[in-house]
Amino acid sequence: MFQIDSTLISEEILENDFVCNLNACKGACCIEGSSGAPLTEDELPILEQIYTAVTPYLREEGKKAIAEQGVFVKGMDGEWETPLVNGEECAYVVFSDDGIAKCGIEEAYYDGKIDWKKPVSCHLYPVRTRDYTEFTAVNYHKWTICDPACALGEELKVPIYKFVKDALIRKFGTTWYAELEKVAEQHLNK
Repeated sequence: MFQIDSTLISEEILENDFVCNLNACKGACCIEGSSGAPLTEDELPILEQIYTAVTPYLREEGKKAIAEQGVFVKGMDGEWETPLVNGEECAYVVFSDDGIAKCGIEEAYYDGKIDWKKPVSCHLYPVRTRDYTEFTAVNYHKWTICDPACALGEELKVPIYKFVKDALIRKFGTTWYAELEKVAEQHLNK
């Protein structure tokens, strides 16, 4: 672990490679697991505000789940998250013609209907953050469904921190990311 400001960062995000391989995994991170995408308190009013613009992009199952549960829910761990369809995929998931899970929020963003890309936890993946009283932990979340992404990242030689650069800047800022790059260079050139 190393520290930048009030963040504690795992070396794993520097030492491991990763590039999403949607053709291989079909966006499984949006449909696997037992909970929705983690949400921050700041994101809750944003979801409420953009929902009307996002609705045309969603599947009927997703709209129904959101109508029944709300645009966000409190998970079993007491944290906010996106609702699920029948306890399975995220309610905001849409599927491309070739069966790849995509984000309806992100589709609306790319069409210029909203100016918010998607929850930062989704944007950061496979990096997960957790806020504690004194610091924020920044860790690599390993999941077997992402084995193809690890293989592609290794083939292309793209470390995790570079793959999620835009998301890390969105979360922590450009100055923080510049410091991360310096730390990475020192750490990897030992």
